[in-house]
Amino acid sequence: MIPYGRQDITAADIQAVQEVLASDFLTQGPAVPAFENAVCSKIGAAHAVAVNSATSALHVACLALELGPGKRLWTTPNTFVASANCARYCGADVDFVDIDPSTWNMSVTDLEHRLMRAEISGQLPSVVVPVDFSGQPVDGSAVGALARRYGFRTIDDASHAIGARTPDGYVGSGRWADVTIFSFHPVKIITTAEGGMALTADPDLADRMARLRTHGITRDASLMAQVSRGAWYYEQLELGFNYRMTDLQAALGLSQLERLDDYVSKRSLLAARYDALLAELGVIRPRVQHGLQSAWHLYVIRIPAAVAARDEVFTRMRAAGIGVNVHYAPVHLQPYYRTLGFTPGWCPEAEQYGEEALTLPLYPTMSEAQQDAVVAALRSALR
Repeated sequence: MIPYGRQDITAADIQAVQEVLASDFLTQGPAVPAFENAVCSKIGAAHAVAVNSATSALHVACLALELGPGKRLWTTPNTFVASANCARYCGADVDFVDIDPSTWNMSVTDLEHRLMRAEISGQLPSVVVPVDFSGQPVDGSAVGALARRYGFRTIDDASHAIGARTPDGYVGSGRWADVTIFSFHPVKIITTAEGGMALTADPDLADRMARLRTHGITRDASLMAQVSRGAWYYEQLELGFNYRMTDLQAALGLSQLERLDDYVSKRSLLAARYDALLAELGVIRPRVQHGLQSAWHLYVIRIPAAVAARDEVFTRMRAAGIGVNVHYAPVHLQPYYRTLGFTPGWCPEAEQYGEEALTLPLYPTMSEAQQDAVVAALRSALR
């Protein structure tokens, strides 16, 4: 089976983890802040908070932005469920903005139209979560302009997009989003096994997210309700969580980060090769907007019904040993969200996309022979 994605673990990665195993700290040691500082230095961010998953990062970001009952979060339906679930963890309501038919990211046009209607009805969102789907950056300048006009906060769910670039620099540098989220799951650009990170330019947000990842506890005497009684003393200021990343994970991330640009370059070359190989097959290929560099976490094609039935193509390719996948079935049509009142027709572009999308294998160690096998299987499955 050729998987749709897989990690690349080198001898240097293994040595980095072994060094932590032989050290005094397996967790809450020096590797986590070193990893946070290295990501900030690489990306150009001011502050980073490493946690045990991107889902946890989304959760603490929402809490730090004061999302809660009676407030609303809007996101895209073309994402993993965590982009919406983070609002529900906070007791907030969720709504969905349709996707752009060209980029498959959140449609800025639909977002603006929905904001205009929401302003009239008094139901504006407190937080908007665009997603850099497949690694392509969202239109941050447009979303940021709408945030200033309508007063909402922004979380850029860049779980797919560490290493992606805009004309302003790397995604996550903090030029428009209040918080940016990265994922380090094994199929992502770099991995810490499981893990995530929240980046921000705001030191107060960073402090709050760091406290929330560790049970809401502080040892900062200036924040305490009582005078500190010594180095052992701490206070719990709010209800937090055990969302910490271990030093083992951070050491792996530090080692992987050194190859970030190389990984993105290899993925980009494979994506360009897919573009050429698929040109005559009648499928819709992904398009990256001018001036942007995708991180190419995923290479997703669309198979119009007039060309073939996507589900049948999926089944045939899996039978041929090709680990295709679907990213994503629209979140608002998941059974849980249907119970909240969402129905077909809510986001028609995303729903049409969800019927046609097929994710082809893409990872930095993929060979041209493997890629040729994927294309040959797709050609056969389309017949």
